Amino acid sequence: MSKDASEWVRRFLPGVRPGGRVLDVACGSGRHLSLALGAGYVVTGIDRDTSRARDTLTGEAGRWPANVDLVELDLEDGSPFPVPAGTCDGVIVTNYLWRPLLPGIVAAVSDTGLLIYETFAAGNGRFGKPSNPAFLLQPGELIDVVAGRLTPIAYEHVHLRDPDRYVQRIAAVGLKHDWLRDPPAF
Repeated sequence: MSKDASEWVRRFLPGVRPGGRVLDVACGSGRHLSLALGAGYVVTGIDRDTSRARDTLTGEAGRWPANVDLVELDLEDGSPFPVPAGTCDGVIVTNYLWRPLLPGIVAAVSDTGLLIYETFAAGNGRFGKPSNPAFLLQPGELIDVVAGRLTPIAYEHVHLRDPDRYVQRIAAVGLKHDWLRDPPAF
C-alpha cells in the first residue's frame, strides 16, 4: 500500500464499493493506484506518461499485477474525456486541474460511485508552484462542478502544511450511493 498517498484519498476510498472499478486521472507515480489496488479494487490510471506508475506497480508486486490498466494519453489535447459516463465506482484526482475535463470526470462517476478530488487552490502562489490561476481552484469551485450530478459528503478549502500549500478537496457521491442513507463515521 502506498505510504505517500493523500490522507484525503485514504479517508474516503473505503466509500467505493468492494471490488469496484477505480479510475485515477493524471495518475503520476501511481501512489493512489497502489492504494486502491491494495484495497482490492480494479484500477485504471490515465496519464500522458505512465512509466512512473508502471515502475511503482511492478516494483511493489515484483511483477505486473492483475486488475490494473494504464492508459497513456494526453488529457489536455482537446479530445473529450476518454471514460464513458457512469462507468466508475470511484474516481480519484489529485494535484491536477484541467477545467475542460471536469464535466467528463464528474460524469464518469456511477450513480453508486464516489469522486475524491484534491488539488491546489487560489492563493497557493505565495508558497510556490503552481501559481498560475489556470491551475488553481477558486473557493467553492469543486462544489459548483459536482452540483446536480453528485452530492458532496465532505469539502475543504484549507491551508495545509509540510509543505505549505492551499488546497481544495471534495468527496462527492452519486445519487444512489449508500452514504446518502448511512453517512460514513469518522
